[in-house]
Amino acid sequence: MEELAVAPRTARDLAARFDIQESAARGHLERLEERGLVVPTFSREGVGRPRKRYHLTSAGQELFPKRYELLLDSLIDQIVAREGEGYVSALFAEAARRMARSVLEEIPADAPRRQRALALVAGLNRLGFLASVAEGPGGELTVTRNNCVFRHSAISHAYLLCDVFDKHLTEELLNEPRLDVDLKDSISRGAMRCTHLVQLK
Repeated sequence: MEELAVAPRTARDLAARFDIQESAARGHLERLEERGLVVPTFSREGVGRPRKRYHLTSAGQELFPKRYELLLDSLIDQIVAREGEGYVSALFAEAARRMARSVLEEIPADAPRRQRALALVAGLNRLGFLASVAEGPGGELTVTRNNCVFRHSAISHAYLLCDVFDKHLTEELLNEPRLDVDLKDSISRGAMRCTHLVQLK
């Protein structure tokens, strides 16, 4: 895949590069194609049959290391320095509400609380949080996130990501006017998972 990131290659190109049989290279490429990581294109180069070259799909390119958090952390620091933490907190709260609204479009406005809680978990899992929800005897909800998709930035800006963003995302997704969302554990603060206790006021 690193070779394909440089330029499209044929099975023969890759076989020569790695000193393997062309059939073996073709087998690897076919498995990558089945996973949606590469796609073949055909080009005619002189006489004879068109050459079949493989190149990476967007999904394949996404497997390479990404460092989005470097840009995000730098932007957060710059905006905090220029506008203050209160301003940035308001931005994160609105970003959480906007993200929640895209999930809420799929849920009827009068949906019961349990359905909204399940939608909350489904929305978090689409984002990669590996979340679950449990209901206590008093109707309180415990929302657990086993993965933090913002882990690096959450460690460097725990208040903004954990206390502001996560809290508003949870409140908006549950869509109840009288909620108390309390962060009990946080990956960014050394815990194994993030846990929010959600209670009706």
